[in-house]
Amino acid sequence: MQKRFGIITAAVIAAALALSGCGLGNDDSSSASASCEKGDLATITEGKLTIATGEPAYYPWVIDDKPESAEGFEGAVAYAVAKQLGFEAGDVTWVRTTFDSAVTPGEKKFDFNLQQFSITEDRKKAVDFSSPYYTAPQAIVSFKGSKIEGKTTLAELKSAKLGAAVGTTSLDAIENQIGSKPQVFNDNAAGVSALKNKQIDGLVVDLPTAFYLSGVEVPNGLIVGQLPSTGEGDQFGLLLSKGSKLTSCVTGAVDAITADGTLATITDKWLATGAGAPVLKP
Repeated sequence: MQKRFGIITAAVIAAALALSGCGLGNDDSSSASASCEKGDLATITEGKLTIATGEPAYYPWVIDDKPESAEGFEGAVAYAVAKQLGFEAGDVTWVRTTFDSAVTPGEKKFDFNLQQFSITEDRKKAVDFSSPYYTAPQAIVSFKGSKIEGKTTLAELKSAKLGAAVGTTSLDAIENQIGSKPQVFNDNAAGVSALKNKQIDGLVVDLPTAFYLSGVEVPNGLIVGQLPSTGEGDQFGLLLSKGSKLTSCVTGAVDAITADGTLATITDKWLATGAGAPVLKP
């Protein structure tokens, strides 16, 4: 999924962005002083907002591959951003792209795109990103009937046999957050094989990977829970064409839904409690 996937000062900035509807984009994007009123936005189609996602788009990011339903984490985020920008649901048009074509330089057929794009310095040379709408935490994948199914606290996992790939933040999480000695694998594939063969009780990976493994790769797979956030992890941003005149306004919209709690509500519904991946307690 790698391909995929000062407090007072911050509060003042967030409040200012929420009031203005505009925010700061990439350093070389259009000026944050540009108007973010719907009628002034330089969208591909006047009066409409064209949003892109993958083909297909998977659960829990989009439900039933129908982003227009606003069901699923990224579907809901897209419409929350659109609303913040002044667009009604009927003003939104969806298109599909591959992941690779979206992150390469060149003209785009969308106003912004969301399909778990991690914000990296290398990608920012070719495209613009909004401020982050999601930071991927670590999670534990297991299987029905395992000794850790139904566990709700980190303390309950200390005696479990947990694995992770070498050199990953997942490995650090087992040692530092759970406080146990992990079984180390050369890569996630080897860890998945061990989990399938029930040689380990659980595999620790980033949450987007956990959704995929539990739903596709591991028979009777499940997510035991997410590890409490440490503020680290891949950050996902809305992707725009390089130098887009919309970058500052889209960033402002993301900051506004973050400040008013909308984003937290969406996250809990689609990527935490409602998705069967609750946050584990200390």
